[in-house]
This record gives sequence, structure tokens and C-alpha cells, in this order.
Amino acid sequence: MISVRGIKKSFGEQILYDGADLQLNAGDRYALVGPNGAGKTTLFKMLLGEEELEGGAIEWKRGAKAGYLPQENAPIGPDTVLETALAHRTDPDGRETAKAKKILMGLGFKVGDFDRHLSELSGGWAMRAALARLLVEEPDLLLLDEPTNHLDLVTLLWFQEYLKAYPGAILMISHDRAFIDEVCQAIVAVEDKRLKIYRTNYDGFLAEREAAYERLLSAHKQQQDEIDAMKEFIMRNRARVSTASRVQSVMKKLEKIEEIVLPPSTKAVHISFPQPGRTGTTVLKLKNVCKSYGPTKVYEGLDFELERGWKMAFVGPNGAGKSTLLKVLGDIIPIDSGERILGHNVKVGYFSQHREGQLEPERTVLQEAMSVGRLNGDLFTRTVLGTFLFPGDMVHKKVKVLSGGEKSRLQLAKLLLDPPNVLLLDEPTTHLDLTSVEALVGALKKFEGTICAISHDVYFLNAVADHVVHVVQGKITVFPGNFEYFRHRQAQLEAEKEPVELTDEEKAAVEAENLYEAGKEARRRAKALEKAKTELERLHAELEKLAHDMSDPKLYEDFERVTQVGTDMERVQTALQLKEEEVLRLSA
Repeated sequence: MISVRGIKKSFGEQILYDGADLQLNAGDRYALVGPNGAGKTTLFKMLLGEEELEGGAIEWKRGAKAGYLPQENAPIGPDTVLETALAHRTDPDGRETAKAKKILMGLGFKVGDFDRHLSELSGGWAMRAALARLLVEEPDLLLLDEPTNHLDLVTLLWFQEYLKAYPGAILMISHDRAFIDEVCQAIVAVEDKRLKIYRTNYDGFLAEREAAYERLLSAHKQQQDEIDAMKEFIMRNRARVSTASRVQSVMKKLEKIEEIVLPPSTKAVHISFPQPGRTGTTVLKLKNVCKSYGPTKVYEGLDFELERGWKMAFVGPNGAGKSTLLKVLGDIIPIDSGERILGHNVKVGYFSQHREGQLEPERTVLQEAMSVGRLNGDLFTRTVLGTFLFPGDMVHKKVKVLSGGEKSRLQLAKLLLDPPNVLLLDEPTTHLDLTSVEALVGALKKFEGTICAISHDVYFLNAVADHVVHVVQGKITVFPGNFEYFRHRQAQLEAEKEPVELTDEEKAAVEAENLYEAGKEARRRAKALEKAKTELERLHAELEKLAHDMSDPKLYEDFERVTQVGTDMERVQTALQLKEEEVLRLSA
């Protein structure tokens, strides 16, 4: 569908791509990953023709269409939500309108929202409407730049399942590891100004990349030892007439060596944040709390206890009251009645990506980070800021020129530079890349205080939470365990419910819908199986060729070539195993 061949792109002195290649075929589902500033969004814009190439070429299959969801700022026109979802059709029929409504409801819109104009919505809801338009249109390729940023957890899980059955190809940028693993079949990594495909999940990608780096490190050391030995031979023998010809031969060989250059280390950043003071056993207690917004009652007679050391995930449908509960616990908003009782020696810290007025505009990033109560050293503070995407001279930028995402990351860094013993976090991972999410997860797992978090990042919830608070219609239920266990229990509870009696007409409609979805899924699986078998044949052929190369005695005259063939054999054998498992799964 798309062939990217030898593209080059730079901004000023920063080279983003130099000879990068990528092939995208129908049905491919790839996650594009790389450090912040590596050029992921730029690649999207080059694919769309919005950024010029400095070299190479991008070729599209004739008639292929792409749909692009930017990370921020979806275009807002005069149309209603439903008109936006159907914007690609001038005269939609009943089936298309029904499909659009189904997708809108899956993305969290209510029936009453269909006739609302986009100008009435927040930026996040406008992004959802733009996403609905793409899903209804079904372009051949979806280019999604952080598509989950504006989704709550329930909507994200619906979206995840929808993409699994999407008929076209997908290339997406995402910081959500669990989402990547569920939707994508391979990782495309921006490495050393090239694009490298890892046909595995995100954990497999990390393992393969680390193994490749260790092999390169070993080859680099061996080469340096050889170079040092040659240099020592030249120094010891250059003055001797008897060895002059041998010295000349070694010098020529030394000049021809193409030295192995080590890329920057790809190891994840690990940070230990200062630990907070110890609290009493009961950290926070709500007794008979009532909270309303105008005529809308959110909580009535709510009782809730938070114990020391608990790490709780607040989950529930959009508008259920999760953020309100977090704000009540943090004393950010007043309650109408009832009691909020703070435990012994409790210091509460509240973070929200939408919180304003907490930063001094005229300070630099470093000055703002150093302004916390704890006396952290300059080097430690810079290290933490680097983890939150403020490397090098960026720490000298004024707060007033930062983007909304940068301000949000700075607030989070400040919170963790002087951590309270109770952390209340509302969507803390939204503006972080994968490396920073990993660093945050590592820090929070070691955090000895208490955590309450709202997040749509399933990996984050499973890694951090040991309790789940389910919020529905002003009622809360606490489940022990992480989010995965909570989903398991929810499925069990759902299965135990009494079946709902349907009319004959409703049963027929449900059966027709089930048959349509089953047929759609069967077609998707058949297509995926055919593609997997073709790839399996190609991998077998590649492995046979590599084995033949390895059996050639001449190969061992070239050390670099031996190393490369060995690396390729490991890669192909791993890919073969994964592809065979995929074929078995799809054939079942």
C-alpha cells in the first residue's frame, strides 16, 4: 500500500531520518515508537504530503486513502456531532447513519449529543468526534497520533476491540503499552535515523533491542581489542627494518577498518524519588458525604476509607464521578454535607492535567522544579526533569512559553520531587512517552505512601494498582487486586446475572447483528491467516538462505558478515516461532 524508500529529513542541524525504509501493506497494524523528538509525528506528515522530503521517496498504491487523527486540535466546524461523523457522505443512507450512531455511542457520546454543534464541545470531545468520522469512513490506512489521550478507560477498551476488527491498515503512535499489544502485530522503532520493524509485542521489542545492543557492544569491544593490538604492533615494530613490510601491511589493514559506532544506550531510565513521611493506618475517611453540581447529584451519603499504603485505581464510565471523588479526597472542591477526616501526619498532593495556576510564569523550568520544599540537588533535579522530557537546555525555558502538555509534565515532576504521602493522580500519563511512563511506573511502585489514580492506560493501572474502586452512578465498590483481576471479576459477575427476556423482534435483531459481526470477524481472521501463511513461507525461505550462507567457508573471512548473519538467523528464528503461533491461533 505504501512504500517508504531511503527518505531523508532534518530540522536545522538535527537529522531525523537518513535513508529510512518502510513497507506498509493492507491489513498491517504497526505501532511507531521512539524517543520524544525522534520524528514520529513528522513521519506521519511526510506520509500525508504535509512535510517535504529532503531525499528518498514515498509511493502510495493507486486509489489508497489515508485518514489522520492528530494528537491535538481536531478541526472544529459548524457541523453537529452526527454530521461530523458522516462528513465524508453527502447523502448517507440509513445503514451508514446507524453505523455512525453506534460508533459515536461507543466513543462515549449520548443520543442527546448527536445534534450538538462541535463548537459547544471541549477539545477532547471534539477529538472523539473526529475519530468517529475516521472510523465511519474506514480509510485504507489509519494514521493515529496518540489516539487514546482523550478517551476514558471504558471508551478506550471499546475502541481497542473495534480496532482489532478494523478492515484497513493501522500505523499509530501511542504511549500505552497494553493498547499497543492488543491492537498491533509489530513495532516500528525509530533507531539511528532509520525505521526498524520488530515483529513482536512491546516486551519482545524491548528484549530484542537490548539483545541486539549487547551483541553490538560485544562486537565493538572485540574490534577495539583488534585495533589496539594492531596499533601496539605498529608502535613496537615501525623502527625495525626487518618488519617494515609487515608494519605497512598492518597499517593498510587498519586504515580500511570501518569502526563499529555504538548508538546511545537504549536502556530505560530508572529513578528513585524521595520517600515521604509515614502516616497513620487510616489515611482519609469520608462519612455520609453528599456532593451535587446544581440539580445533578453525584454522591449522596457516601462512605469511603483509604488505608495507608493502598494503591487504588478509580474506574468507571465517563461522568460516573471518578474525578469528583478524587477532588473531594484532595479537598480541591467543597462537599455539600458530611465529613472529610484527615488521618495522622497526612500530606495530600493532587495532580490533574487540567489544573491551572500552579506554576510561576516568569520562572525557568529548573527554577520552578527547584522551588519545591525539599532541598534536591541540581543534578538530581535535572535528571528527574530529563525523565519528564525536559533534557539539556530545555530546563532554561520560561514556564510562560511551555505548551499545555509541558506544563502538565512539569507539575508532575514537581509533585514527585517533593512527594506527599498521599498522591491523588488524574490521568498522569497523558503527556508522557513510553520511556517516561516506564520511569513513572517504576517510581510509583517503590513509593511507600498511598496512591489514588484515574488513568486510561491499562499497563499503568496493572503495574501500579493493588485495589480497584469501581464508580457507577454515585456508588462505589472496592475490589482487591489489579485492573486485570477486576475485569475478570466483572466478567464473572456479568455471567451470573439473570438473562434479560427479549421480544421475538428484539431476538431477531440481536441474531442478525451477531451474524453480521461473526461474518465480519471470520473474514478478518481468514484474511489475517492467509497473510500469516504467506509471511511464514517467506521466513522459511529466508532462514534456508541464511543457513546456506552460514555453511559457506568463505563467510568466516569477514567477521562483520559472520556477526550479521548470526544476528539475522536469531531474528528470523524468533519471528518464525511467533508466526507459527499466530497461524495456529488463527486456524483454531
